[in-house]
Amino acid sequence: MTTTEKQESKFHMLLQQQVRSEFNASQQYIALAVWFDSHDLPRLAAHFYRQAIEERNHGMMIVQFLMDNDIPVSIPSTDEVRNEFDEARELVALALAQEREVTAEIENLAKTARAEDDYIGEQFMQWFLKEQVEEVAQMSTLLNVVDRAGGNLFEVENFLAREQVGDEGNDPSAPPAAGGAL
Repeated sequence: MTTTEKQESKFHMLLQQQVRSEFNASQQYIALAVWFDSHDLPRLAAHFYRQAIEERNHGMMIVQFLMDNDIPVSIPSTDEVRNEFDEARELVALALAQEREVTAEIENLAKTARAEDDYIGEQFMQWFLKEQVEEVAQMSTLLNVVDRAGGNLFEVENFLAREQVGDEGNDPSAPPAAGGAL
């Protein structure tokens, strides 16, 4: 496959769009973290600040993959994020919906790579598929905890202080991120 063919592949076009999606997710997580921070909920804030960095890293992994495969990269702008919420449950429900949407995008990327016989692209997407299972599971757990807390967010804070929810550190199987993972 020549560089020109790579540029025209649907898979590579979708990867470019996924960079935007990952950066949008990062920005939205920053907005959620700031909301929790401004409501004196430091554990929830820290959780979403970490999520923002993780999503940024995912975008930069895709950027590195594109560069490694001689595919020109265009860094996209991000969409507007939601900043106004009435209660904590809305934020976590939004995060879960966002992760489910990203999962559908990642599944589509994997299917497209397979359909185009792009075995390198298909292999690259395997890590992201595994990662999305973790992302959806952690947000589902967090939403269940918020619901069970019955409005007492200090119980959610205690849960986050006590339990490991989400990223458990460096994953040696993760693709490299352009500029290095934060």
